[in-house]
Amino acid sequence: MNVKTAIAALSVLSALSFGTFAAESVNATQAQNLQSIGVVSVSGIAGSPMDIRQALDSKATEKGASAYRVIESYQNGNWHATAEIYK
Repeated sequence: MNVKTAIAALSVLSALSFGTFAAESVNATQAQNLQSIGVVSVSGIAGSPMDIRQALDSKATEKGASAYRVIESYQNGNWHATAEIYK
């Protein structure tokens, strides 16, 4: 799976509601009105894009973020994703 496909898959999944999460996935336009507080990464996850989304959500919440935006995602044997987090 290439990077563009992985990002597209995560974008589609982040637009859907899969329950209550503490941190909300946002797009670049929505992020313009938020204050960046850093980045989080997850890797080594075997599974679906939803597993990545949940892992990013958990890390963002641990850092006190109310929102996050996926800025990098790829699969090379295992998934890896990086997200900018916002207050």
